[in-house]
Amino acid sequence: MSALFSAGDRVLFIDSKERRYLVTLEDGGEFHSHAGFVPHASVIGAREGVSLESTKGARYVVMRPTLEDFVLEMPRGAQVIYPKDLAPIAMLADIAPGHLVFESGIGSGAMSMTMLRAGATIVGYELREDFANRARKNVESFLGSDALARFDVHVRDSYAGINTPPQGRFDRAVLDLPEPWQVIPHLPAVMHAGGVVVAYTPSITQAVRVRESLARERGEWVAMRTLEVLHRTWHIEGESVRPDHRMVAHTGFLTAARLLNARD
Repeated sequence: MSALFSAGDRVLFIDSKERRYLVTLEDGGEFHSHAGFVPHASVIGAREGVSLESTKGARYVVMRPTLEDFVLEMPRGAQVIYPKDLAPIAMLADIAPGHLVFESGIGSGAMSMTMLRAGATIVGYELREDFANRARKNVESFLGSDALARFDVHVRDSYAGINTPPQGRFDRAVLDLPEPWQVIPHLPAVMHAGGVVVAYTPSITQAVRVRESLARERGEWVAMRTLEVLHRTWHIEGESVRPDHRMVAHTGFLTAARLLNARD
């Protein structure tokens, strides 16, 4: 049974049209929309799934946000990797509890939260301090302050090189930046043999450059592959069953490879 809502909790207001609104509950606060407002006091002390009515008669169901909800609605400074790619990246990279992950291109922290919740420890490089700060705040907001102990973000340029952290070599590397092929040559010196790298690139020409970089390091990378994930929802209402008119088709290409030989 879930705990009662309290001040400081992140909650999701869902209206009759399935529109979602991410809200932080506050003593004396109010949730406002075009359909009136709901006092936060009506939510605080209630259980998840409570149904409420606004001052203009609109109905809302209040739930705790899932990670997918939070990624789509959270404050962001950079474009995020969307949920349809977050899960495949975590699977391709084989993220698991205890893995030490190098992440470059932290952005707003969507990928970071996915890996932290899977139990990984992250050392991240981000060029922009405002992005790094935003990612830390988003991680703390959704996962709690304890997760920050496994989230070590540095304002650094991964193109210039990667330092081996005090914990030892990395088990995994996840790259979401414009030119990941500039990072690939640095990885064998800081990763364990058998480690996995996954690069997320919006264009196929970027993916080709990543594959060329992996192939150039002959004898160091194996099991190379590139794929994209398509996401099509369906309209199901009575006898009307068909694909939705809109679908989330291309967002990016995922390129994965395994390190055969670590470099001293």
